[in-house]
Amino acid sequence: MKILITGGAGFIGCNAVDRFLKRGDTVTVYDNLSRRGARDNLEWLRAQHGFDAVRLIVADVRDADALAAAARGQEAIIHLAGQVAVTTAVDDPRGDFEANALGTFNALEAARLSGSAPIFLYASTNKVYGGMEDVVLVEGERRYAYRDYPEGIPETYPLDFHSPYGNSKGAGDQYVRDYARIYGLRSVVFRQSAIYGPHQFGIEDQGWLAWFIIAAVAGKPITIYGDGKQVRDVLFIDDLIDLYQAAMANIDRAAGQIFNAGGGPRNTLSIWTEFGPMLAKLLGQSVPVGQGNWRPGDQRIYVSDIRKANEVLGWSPRVGPEEGVRRLYKWVVDNRTLFED
Repeated sequence: MKILITGGAGFIGCNAVDRFLKRGDTVTVYDNLSRRGARDNLEWLRAQHGFDAVRLIVADVRDADALAAAARGQEAIIHLAGQVAVTTAVDDPRGDFEANALGTFNALEAARLSGSAPIFLYASTNKVYGGMEDVVLVEGERRYAYRDYPEGIPETYPLDFHSPYGNSKGAGDQYVRDYARIYGLRSVVFRQSAIYGPHQFGIEDQGWLAWFIIAAVAGKPITIYGDGKQVRDVLFIDDLIDLYQAAMANIDRAAGQIFNAGGGPRNTLSIWTEFGPMLAKLLGQSVPVGQGNWRPGDQRIYVSDIRKANEVLGWSPRVGPEEGVRRLYKWVVDNRTLFED
Protein backbone atom coordinates (compact mmCIF):
# COMPACT_ATOMS: atom_id res chain seq x y z
CA MET A 1 0.00 0.00 0.00
CA LYS A 2 0.89 3.67 -0.28
CA ILE A 3 0.71 5.00 3.29
CA LEU A 4 1.08 8.53 4.66
CA ILE A 5 1.95 8.76 8.35
CA THR A 6 1.67 12.17 9.97
CA GLY A 7 4.00 12.44 12.93
CA GLY A 8 5.97 9.62 11.33
CA ALA A 9 9.21 10.56 13.10
CA GLY A 10 7.60 10.40 16.55
CA PHE A 11 7.53 7.43 18.89
CA ILE A 12 4.45 5.67 17.55
CA GLY A 13 5.07 6.99 14.07
CA CYS A 14 8.59 5.65 13.57
CA ASN A 15 7.58 2.22 14.86
CA ALA A 16 4.66 2.22 12.42
CA VAL A 17 6.90 3.33 9.55
CA ASP A 18 9.35 0.54 10.38
CA ARG A 19 6.60 -2.08 10.43
CA PHE A 20 4.99 -1.03 7.16
CA LEU A 21 8.30 -0.68 5.33
CA LYS A 22 9.24 -4.18 6.47
CA ARG A 23 6.09 -5.59 4.91
CA GLY A 24 6.83 -3.86 1.60
CA ASP A 25 4.59 -0.79 1.71
CA THR A 26 5.56 2.61 0.32
CA VAL A 27 5.54 4.98 3.28
CA THR A 28 5.72 8.77 3.38
CA VAL A 29 6.66 10.45 6.66
CA TYR A 30 4.98 13.83 7.24
CA ASP A 31 6.54 15.54 10.25
CA ASN A 32 7.70 18.99 11.29
CA LEU A 33 10.56 17.38 13.29
CA SER A 34 9.91 19.72 16.22
CA ARG A 35 9.80 17.17 19.02
CA ARG A 36 12.86 15.91 20.80
CA GLY A 37 13.94 12.57 19.37
CA ALA A 38 12.31 13.05 15.98
CA ARG A 39 15.58 13.45 14.12
CA ASP A 40 17.11 10.52 16.02
CA ASN A 41 14.14 8.34 15.07
CA LEU A 42 14.45 9.44 11.47
CA GLU A 43 18.14 8.53 11.43
CA TRP A 44 17.29 5.12 12.87
CA LEU A 45 14.69 4.50 10.15
CA ARG A 46 17.16 5.43 7.42
CA ALA A 47 19.81 3.20 8.96
CA GLN A 48 17.33 0.32 8.99
CA HIS A 49 15.83 0.77 5.54
CA GLY A 50 18.12 3.02 3.53
CA PHE A 51 17.98 6.76 3.00
CA ASP A 52 15.81 6.65 -0.11
CA ALA A 53 13.29 4.20 1.35
CA VAL A 54 12.14 6.75 3.95
CA ARG A 55 10.20 9.39 2.04
CA LEU A 56 10.08 12.57 4.11
CA ILE A 57 7.97 15.70 3.91
CA VAL A 58 9.02 18.26 6.52
CA ALA A 59 5.80 20.18 7.11
CA ASP A 60 3.20 20.94 9.77
CA VAL A 61 -0.36 19.59 9.96
CA ARG A 62 -1.54 23.18 10.34
CA ASP A 63 -0.45 23.69 6.71
CA ALA A 64 -3.59 22.50 4.93
CA ASP A 65 -2.13 22.89 1.42
CA ALA A 66 1.00 20.87 2.18
CA LEU A 67 -1.06 18.15 3.83
CA ALA A 68 -3.50 18.00 0.93
CA ALA A 69 -0.62 17.60 -1.52
CA ALA A 70 0.92 14.83 0.56
CA ALA A 71 -2.39 12.95 0.75
CA ARG A 72 -3.02 12.73 -2.98
CA GLY A 73 -2.93 9.15 -4.18
CA GLN A 74 -2.41 7.63 -0.74
CA GLU A 75 -4.24 4.39 0.07
CA ALA A 76 -4.02 4.87 3.83
CA ILE A 77 -3.37 7.80 6.17
CA ILE A 78 -2.35 7.20 9.78
CA HIS A 79 -2.81 10.49 11.61
CA LEU A 80 -0.53 10.62 14.64
CA ALA A 81 0.79 14.19 14.55
CA GLY A 82 -0.25 16.68 17.18
CA GLN A 83 0.40 18.23 20.57
CA VAL A 84 0.62 15.51 23.22
CA ALA A 85 0.81 17.00 26.73
CA VAL A 86 -2.05 18.22 28.95
CA THR A 87 0.20 20.74 30.70
CA THR A 88 1.37 22.25 27.40
CA ALA A 89 -2.25 22.58 26.31
CA VAL A 90 -3.11 24.46 29.50
CA ASP A 91 -0.19 26.84 28.96
CA ASP A 92 -0.92 27.36 25.25
CA PRO A 93 -4.54 26.42 24.43
CA ARG A 94 -4.49 28.13 21.03
CA GLY A 95 -1.39 26.24 19.91
CA ASP A 96 -2.91 23.01 21.19
CA PHE A 97 -6.18 23.65 19.33
CA GLU A 98 -4.41 24.45 16.09
CA ALA A 99 -2.16 21.37 16.25
CA ASN A 100 -4.84 18.89 17.36
CA ALA A 101 -8.32 20.03 16.36
CA LEU A 102 -7.42 22.06 13.27
CA GLY A 103 -4.60 19.69 12.32
CA THR A 104 -6.97 16.73 12.40
CA PHE A 105 -9.58 18.62 10.40
CA ASN A 106 -6.91 19.42 7.81
CA ALA A 107 -5.92 15.76 7.64
CA LEU A 108 -9.53 14.67 7.19
CA GLU A 109 -10.11 17.19 4.43
CA ALA A 110 -6.89 16.10 2.76
CA ALA A 111 -8.13 12.50 2.84
CA ARG A 112 -11.61 13.42 1.61
CA LEU A 113 -10.26 15.41 -1.34
CA SER A 114 -7.34 13.10 -2.16
CA GLY A 115 -9.14 11.25 -4.94
CA SER A 116 -7.97 7.86 -3.63
CA ALA A 117 -10.53 7.10 -0.86
CA PRO A 118 -7.85 6.23 1.71
CA ILE A 119 -8.25 4.35 4.94
CA PHE A 120 -7.88 6.90 7.76
CA LEU A 121 -6.66 5.89 11.24
CA TYR A 122 -6.69 8.43 14.06
CA ALA A 123 -4.79 8.31 17.34
CA SER A 124 -7.24 9.64 19.92
CA THR A 125 -6.88 9.38 23.71
CA ASN A 126 -8.66 8.04 26.78
CA LYS A 127 -8.72 11.66 27.99
CA VAL A 128 -11.98 12.09 26.02
CA TYR A 129 -13.71 10.31 28.94
CA GLY A 130 -12.72 13.14 31.30
CA GLY A 131 -12.23 12.78 35.03
CA MET A 132 -14.93 10.09 35.43
CA GLU A 133 -15.84 11.49 38.84
CA ASP A 134 -18.95 9.30 39.08
CA VAL A 135 -16.97 6.06 38.85
CA VAL A 136 -16.66 4.40 42.27
CA LEU A 137 -13.10 3.42 43.21
CA VAL A 138 -11.73 0.91 45.68
CA GLU A 139 -8.39 1.73 47.32
CA GLY A 140 -6.12 -1.23 48.04
CA GLU A 141 -2.74 -1.45 49.70
CA ARG A 142 -0.80 -1.01 46.45
CA ARG A 143 -3.31 0.16 43.86
CA TYR A 144 -6.73 1.54 43.04
CA ALA A 145 -9.45 -0.48 41.31
CA TYR A 146 -12.88 0.10 39.79
CA ARG A 147 -15.78 -1.23 41.81
CA ASP A 148 -18.19 -1.57 38.90
CA TYR A 149 -15.98 -1.89 35.79
CA PRO A 150 -13.93 -5.08 36.17
CA GLU A 151 -13.16 -5.09 32.42
CA GLY A 152 -12.35 -1.38 32.32
CA ILE A 153 -14.05 1.66 30.80
CA PRO A 154 -15.95 0.83 27.56
CA GLU A 155 -16.24 2.93 24.42
CA THR A 156 -19.87 3.62 25.37
CA TYR A 157 -18.88 5.54 28.51
CA PRO A 158 -20.12 9.17 28.24
CA LEU A 159 -17.65 11.64 26.74
CA ASP A 160 -16.52 14.54 28.94
CA PHE A 161 -13.79 16.58 27.30
CA HIS A 162 -11.74 18.02 30.17
CA SER A 163 -8.83 20.44 29.72
CA PRO A 164 -7.82 22.11 26.46
CA TYR A 165 -6.04 18.89 25.45
CA GLY A 166 -9.16 16.80 26.06
CA ASN A 167 -11.21 19.24 24.01
CA SER A 168 -8.82 19.39 21.06
CA LYS A 169 -8.31 15.62 20.88
CA GLY A 170 -11.99 15.00 21.52
CA ALA A 171 -12.97 17.32 18.69
CA GLY A 172 -10.73 15.33 16.39
CA ASP A 173 -12.15 12.07 17.74
CA GLN A 174 -15.69 13.07 16.84
CA TYR A 175 -14.75 14.64 13.51
CA VAL A 176 -13.03 11.44 12.43
CA ARG A 177 -16.05 9.38 13.39
CA ASP A 178 -18.46 11.73 11.64
CA TYR A 179 -16.49 11.83 8.37
CA ALA A 180 -17.27 8.13 8.05
CA ARG A 181 -21.01 8.83 8.45
CA ILE A 182 -21.27 11.98 6.34
CA TYR A 183 -18.64 11.45 3.65
CA GLY A 184 -18.14 7.68 3.68
CA LEU A 185 -14.47 8.05 4.64
CA ARG A 186 -13.08 4.74 5.85
CA SER A 187 -12.00 6.21 9.15
CA VAL A 188 -11.25 4.51 12.48
CA VAL A 189 -10.68 6.08 15.92
CA PHE A 190 -8.34 4.56 18.50
CA ARG A 191 -8.64 5.88 22.05
CA GLN A 192 -5.13 5.09 23.15
CA SER A 193 -3.90 4.55 26.69
CA ALA A 194 -0.31 4.50 28.02
CA ILE A 195 1.48 3.30 24.89
CA TYR A 196 5.15 2.54 25.55
CA GLY A 197 8.19 1.04 23.88
CA PRO A 198 11.52 1.73 22.12
CA HIS A 199 12.10 5.13 20.48
CA GLN A 200 9.91 6.86 23.06
CA PHE A 201 11.50 10.05 24.34
CA GLY A 202 9.22 10.33 27.36
CA ILE A 203 9.04 13.48 29.46
CA GLU A 204 7.53 14.11 32.88
CA ASP A 205 4.23 15.35 31.41
CA GLN A 206 3.81 12.67 28.75
CA GLY A 207 4.96 9.07 28.40
CA TRP A 208 5.34 8.43 32.13
CA LEU A 209 6.67 4.88 31.89
CA ALA A 210 9.43 5.80 29.44
CA TRP A 211 10.21 8.94 31.44
CA PHE A 212 10.76 7.01 34.67
CA ILE A 213 13.14 4.59 32.91
CA ILE A 214 15.03 7.39 31.14
CA ALA A 215 15.34 9.40 34.35
CA ALA A 216 16.54 6.40 36.36
CA VAL A 217 19.16 5.41 33.78
CA ALA A 218 20.36 8.99 33.20
CA GLY A 219 20.38 9.90 36.90
CA LYS A 220 17.68 12.55 36.63
CA PRO A 221 15.27 13.34 39.48
CA ILE A 222 11.90 11.60 39.52
CA THR A 223 8.85 13.08 41.22
CA ILE A 224 5.79 11.00 42.07
CA TYR A 225 2.64 13.11 42.23
CA GLY A 226 0.09 11.63 44.63
CA ASP A 227 0.59 8.32 46.39
CA GLY A 228 2.00 6.26 43.50
CA LYS A 229 -0.90 3.81 43.61
CA GLN A 230 -2.48 5.29 40.46
CA VAL A 231 -3.17 2.52 37.94
CA ARG A 232 -2.85 2.62 34.16
CA ASP A 233 -3.34 -0.06 31.55
CA VAL A 234 -0.17 -0.17 29.46
CA LEU A 235 0.12 -1.25 25.83
CA PHE A 236 3.40 -2.15 24.16
CA ILE A 237 4.02 -0.42 20.84
CA ASP A 238 4.14 -3.65 18.81
CA ASP A 239 0.65 -4.54 19.99
CA LEU A 240 -0.66 -1.11 18.97
CA ILE A 241 0.76 -1.47 15.45
CA ASP A 242 -0.82 -4.95 15.32
CA LEU A 243 -4.15 -3.25 16.03
CA TYR A 244 -3.60 -0.72 13.25
CA GLN A 245 -2.86 -3.56 10.85
CA ALA A 246 -5.92 -5.51 11.99
CA ALA A 247 -8.15 -2.49 11.34
CA MET A 248 -6.67 -1.95 7.89
CA ALA A 249 -7.04 -5.63 6.99
CA ASN A 250 -10.66 -5.62 8.17
CA ILE A 251 -11.60 -2.11 7.15
CA ASP A 252 -15.09 -3.10 6.04
CA ARG A 253 -15.86 -3.95 9.68
CA ALA A 254 -13.69 -1.26 11.26
CA ALA A 255 -14.72 1.79 9.23
CA GLY A 256 -16.71 4.29 11.26
CA GLN A 257 -15.87 2.50 14.52
CA ILE A 258 -14.20 3.66 17.73
CA PHE A 259 -11.92 1.28 19.61
CA ASN A 260 -10.21 1.56 22.96
CA ALA A 261 -6.53 0.83 22.42
CA GLY A 262 -4.94 -0.03 25.75
CA GLY A 263 -3.55 -2.98 27.61
CA GLY A 264 -6.87 -3.76 29.27
CA PRO A 265 -7.33 -5.20 32.76
CA ARG A 266 -4.70 -7.91 32.25
CA ASN A 267 -1.92 -5.43 31.46
CA THR A 268 -1.96 -2.85 34.23
CA LEU A 269 0.61 -1.25 36.50
CA SER A 270 0.42 1.12 39.42
CA ILE A 271 2.77 3.92 38.49
CA TRP A 272 5.14 3.49 41.43
CA THR A 273 4.10 0.96 44.06
CA GLU A 274 4.33 -1.74 41.38
CA PHE A 275 6.45 -0.19 38.64
CA GLY A 276 9.03 1.20 41.09
CA PRO A 277 10.21 -2.24 42.29
CA MET A 278 10.22 -3.50 38.69
CA LEU A 279 12.49 -0.62 37.67
CA ALA A 280 14.75 -1.07 40.69
CA LYS A 281 15.23 -4.73 39.79
CA LEU A 282 16.25 -3.85 36.23
CA LEU A 283 18.56 -1.07 37.43
CA GLY A 284 20.09 -3.23 40.15
CA GLN A 285 19.60 -0.58 42.82
CA SER A 286 16.88 1.43 44.51
CA VAL A 287 15.48 4.43 42.67
CA PRO A 288 15.18 7.63 44.74
CA VAL A 289 12.04 9.66 44.14
CA GLY A 290 10.58 12.94 45.31
CA GLN A 291 7.00 13.37 46.37
CA GLY A 292 4.57 15.96 45.03
CA ASN A 293 0.93 16.83 45.58
CA TRP A 294 -1.79 15.37 43.42
CA ARG A 295 -2.08 17.26 40.13
CA PRO A 296 -5.46 18.60 39.00
CA GLY A 297 -7.37 16.03 36.95
CA ASP A 298 -4.94 13.19 37.66
CA GLN A 299 -7.03 10.02 37.58
CA ARG A 300 -6.56 7.49 40.38
CA ILE A 301 -7.11 4.77 37.79
CA TYR A 302 -7.72 4.40 34.10
CA VAL A 303 -8.13 0.98 32.49
CA SER A 304 -9.56 0.42 29.01
CA ASP A 305 -12.20 -2.16 28.20
CA ILE A 306 -10.67 -3.62 25.02
CA ARG A 307 -13.18 -6.39 24.33
CA LYS A 308 -14.64 -4.61 21.29
CA ALA A 309 -11.32 -4.72 19.43
CA ASN A 310 -11.13 -8.43 20.13
CA GLU A 311 -14.69 -9.11 19.04
CA VAL A 312 -14.58 -7.01 15.85
CA LEU A 313 -10.95 -7.37 14.80
CA GLY A 314 -9.73 -10.49 16.61
CA TRP A 315 -7.04 -8.43 18.38
CA SER A 316 -5.66 -8.66 21.88
CA PRO A 317 -2.31 -7.60 23.41
CA ARG A 318 0.47 -10.17 23.32
CA VAL A 319 3.33 -8.41 25.15
CA GLY A 320 2.87 -8.25 28.91
CA PRO A 321 4.23 -5.44 31.11
CA GLU A 322 7.31 -7.30 32.38
CA GLU A 323 8.49 -8.19 28.88
CA GLY A 324 7.57 -4.81 27.41
CA VAL A 325 9.29 -2.87 30.19
CA ARG A 326 12.38 -5.04 29.80
CA ARG A 327 12.54 -4.23 26.08
CA LEU A 328 12.10 -0.51 26.67
CA TYR A 329 14.71 -0.53 29.44
CA LYS A 330 17.23 -2.24 27.15
CA TRP A 331 16.61 0.35 24.42
CA VAL A 332 17.14 3.22 26.85
CA VAL A 333 20.37 1.68 28.19
CA ASP A 334 21.66 1.00 24.67
CA ASN A 335 20.91 4.62 23.72
CA ARG A 336 21.64 6.37 26.99
CA THR A 337 23.82 9.03 25.32
CA LEU A 338 20.62 10.43 23.78
CA PHE A 339 19.35 11.29 27.25
CA GLU A 340 22.47 12.58 29.00
CA ASP A 341 22.21 16.33 28.68
